[in-house]
Amino acid sequence: MSAVPAAGGVLRLRGREIGPDRPVVMAVVNRTPDSFYAPARHDDASADAAVARAADEGADIVDLGGVRAGRGPRVEVDEEISRVIPLVERVRRRHPDLLVSVDTWRAEVARAAADAGADLINDTWAGHDAALVEVAAERGLGIVCSHTGGARPRTDPFRVEYPAPPGGEPLDGVLDDVVRTVSAAAERAVALGIDPASILVDPTHDFGKNTWHSLHLVRRTEALVALGHPVLMALSRKDFVGESLDLPAEDRLEGTLAATAVAAWLGARVFRAHDVRATRRTLDMVATIRGDRAPARTVRGLV
Repeated sequence: MSAVPAAGGVLRLRGREIGPDRPVVMAVVNRTPDSFYAPARHDDASADAAVARAADEGADIVDLGGVRAGRGPRVEVDEEISRVIPLVERVRRRHPDLLVSVDTWRAEVARAAADAGADLINDTWAGHDAALVEVAAERGLGIVCSHTGGARPRTDPFRVEYPAPPGGEPLDGVLDDVVRTVSAAAERAVALGIDPASILVDPTHDFGKNTWHSLHLVRRTEALVALGHPVLMALSRKDFVGESLDLPAEDRLEGTLAATAVAAWLGARVFRAHDVRATRRTLDMVATIRGDRAPARTVRGLV
């Protein structure tokens, strides 16, 4: 029988530590009017309700974003700050047990987020603003090191290619590029003084990738876990799930949870999710099967 894959390491943010016995759910709350998944579009009032619901359903982190990842109307820095920072302040005040992440590629927004009490900067555009990780280091925040294949913010991939390594599988080219990119970013973050347990590595499915690339990165999760940093998987309702099953965003929950279970079994630690309750239950079950987490109760056959 095959051995259970190695679990990812400890996640540590602003002094709070979460061990391998608790998979980490990062709830998506977008303070935007145009997110690709309609239920994730929030104004101030609905964003507050979404955060409260995520906390009730078992989220450990809320990831707050003010700009749609894909193409759309330009959002200036001041507008992004006005959308996100008051929400960070309210979450910090109303939900002190929640960790707060801000999804931004801009150092100015990261600095304002730090002032408002954020714990983590989710840089989904792979260091496009080189100063962003410096802000995280200066202010004691965690950082997400991502991969976009060199794509600029808010652009879509088109015929992206990653040459296969000598003697490797054709799709190992994307894996090699991801590992090389996030390793270099993580090394820079460590050199700046960020705790290695506060540095998350994210293969960033769909960003600068086609569906074959994203599927390969799920099945090769162990290569990312081997880097020694907590691995973040942002799989929720993404296009690679939709194209695999030929389903629109609103019908991609089961496919998302299947990918989530595979990545969790292979050692990924943090999962960015629109569907918090379903993700929490899926991850807890996988962790229990792996032996990282004890069952909630065990009375069958004993009473």
